[in-house]
Amino acid sequence: MLSAAATVVARDVRLAFRQGMDSLNAVVFFVLACVLFPLGVGPEPQTLARIAPGILCVAALLAGMLSLERLFQTDWEDGSLEQLALSSLPLPLVVLAKVLAHWLTTGLPLLAAAPLLAVMLQIETRALPALLAALALATPSLSLIGAVGAALVLGARRGGVLLALLILPLYIPLLIFAAGAVDAAAFGYAVRPHLMLLGGLLAGALVLAPLTAAAALRQALA
Repeated sequence: MLSAAATVVARDVRLAFRQGMDSLNAVVFFVLACVLFPLGVGPEPQTLARIAPGILCVAALLAGMLSLERLFQTDWEDGSLEQLALSSLPLPLVVLAKVLAHWLTTGLPLLAAAPLLAVMLQIETRALPALLAALALATPSLSLIGAVGAALVLGARRGGVLLALLILPLYIPLLIFAAGAVDAAAFGYAVRPHLMLLGGLLAGALVLAPLTAAAALRQALA
């Protein structure tokens, strides 16, 4: 069963890198959004350092949404999703494998680009570990919650707009706790409570999101 799930992950990663645009678009959007903010608010280091955690978290959130609509769409259009649903692999595990592939091709590149952008935005060096830890916990949750939204809007017209309306309210706690962790580290406060809350949200999403997305996919395939 695990080998079948690994095959789904490897297939999706291979397809993502073969197409290339979704992952590249996410990283380019992330970089451009962070670069444009200093042009709008001014280059003062103190101002940038104060708003940088929010900028990075919001930009990462929006960048991760760019490829969510296609998480199941391509497989639904070519019939692969129906074959996966009829296979011996449980559908929640299929969802989890596809979410892992999405995070590897979208969330992980964002995580790699974040330290360089943080330095550009004048974030304190001591806050960089907290930034990486917060994004490492938040970005998988973004993919898991996004998978639920992508499954619910599968086959719908203007699915991208509906997807944003469904999942953005659910992203707000992740945004608050991730930015709060970086702020706390920058000012010398305890980071652990923020990271524990992010970890709790990730644990809950790992359990609930695959089951919910699988139920929505069965409804779409019915």
